[in-house]
Amino acid sequence: MSGDLEVSALAINVTVPEALRWTDTRRGETFTLTTLNVRLLPDGRLAVKAYGRPVGGGRGGYVSFPVPDEPELAALVSEAAGRAGELWAAHRGLG
Repeated sequence: MSGDLEVSALAINVTVPEALRWTDTRRGETFTLTTLNVRLLPDGRLAVKAYGRPVGGGRGGYVSFPVPDEPELAALVSEAAGRAGELWAAHRGLG
């Protein structure tokens, strides 16, 4: 069966540590970015987007932001992907 099995998406959410959080503006509203959504693409590469909350409070829209090209954030993504792989490999089946 595994030869015929197609997995279309693997994704994890990673909390950005306080020291690595940043702000960005979209549609006139400033957001503090607190979460990364990391996806494993079919070719093995990773794709990442950031999400957060408006600085002024409230929920705001569910808006994605690009992740800055910074070594600390790249290391966070890499470490999180590795940890997620360990957790997936050690799964204990349906609960």
